[in-house]
Amino acid sequence: MAVGRVTFTKVEREKLAEVLWLLNWISVLTGAILFGLGLFLKIEIQKWQEVMSDQGILCVPYMLITTGLAACCINFLGGKICLDCTDTNKFLRWKLVMMPYIVCTFFFTSCVLAGAIMCYGIQSQLEASLSLGLRNSMRFYKDTDTPGRCYLKRTLDLLQMQFQCCGNTGHRDWFQVQWISKRYLDMTSSAVVDRLRSNVDGKYLMDGVPFSCCSTLSPRPCIQQQLSRSSAHFNYDQQSQQLNLWRKGCRQALMDHYTGLLQSIGLTVLLIWMFELLVLTGVRYLQTTMENVLRLGDPDSESDGWILENSLAETARSNFNIIKNLGKCYQVDDDPNINVPSATTEREVPSNQVPVTR
Repeated sequence: MAVGRVTFTKVEREKLAEVLWLLNWISVLTGAILFGLGLFLKIEIQKWQEVMSDQGILCVPYMLITTGLAACCINFLGGKICLDCTDTNKFLRWKLVMMPYIVCTFFFTSCVLAGAIMCYGIQSQLEASLSLGLRNSMRFYKDTDTPGRCYLKRTLDLLQMQFQCCGNTGHRDWFQVQWISKRYLDMTSSAVVDRLRSNVDGKYLMDGVPFSCCSTLSPRPCIQQQLSRSSAHFNYDQQSQQLNLWRKGCRQALMDHYTGLLQSIGLTVLLIWMFELLVLTGVRYLQTTMENVLRLGDPDSESDGWILENSLAETARSNFNIIKNLGKCYQVDDDPNINVPSATTEREVPSNQVPVTR
């Protein structure tokens, strides 16, 4: 029994073709939207890719860009096909193309759904990438004269000022790394030498943070050194001076930023997928009802359209048998004597042959 069987008159078939022509052109626009969303997400990720350890998350924007371009091409062709389907004679030119076109559209629609799922499933990978990338960037913050790392200080300062954050998970992360280059340390000072010797790895660690961690909302000049010693500053209390430094970690700030982007883009892509699925269903109905008109031989008669000609189980069984028979077609008989004539055949004399006597 056919799945989703619907009977169409000639007028209804023409209306269906015209509506699908319009929907395909709208789908070209949605494809352009997909392309634009992928390009926008790619640019946003590349802005802060220096503080990410894994560039695998770029697969999401690349997927959206690819599906967007595919949508523009496939739906442009679909608009032409649906427009010609208003006439039975013109449909004959596309009859053999319709099924491959529907298969390609189904594959493309699945890719759109995959892109939407990836927008929601990539967040854990993004968080791990930011955690490791920020940790490494903070370690290389001081290497302003090292090729390949000279821009990390500028990147981290811009990040902390723009997103109003400090460190990886908080400002205390700076206490665990040497963020001041040794060329700016006074090696003749006994305090500096003692601090270097007191550390096992020979690092100059201090309870201070870079200037970019200072909050613009602070009611007093920013205190960025000796943060663990309240007595080192006049009228300073660690608990009450929350506005002195940005308290949010940069990992959380970037996660909030990218999570909002990915959720908004994912929802948009999901709506586009639902729209494309509607168009695909309509094209399938148009294909089947037009083919049935050709079988009937009367362009003015009613014809049935469906999504699947048989039930899901029968369709799956039929496709499995087709695949199995294709495998049998390429089997070769292993009998070595299959093409060797038998001795009886060699001795056989044709019945119409008359022996000649001399």
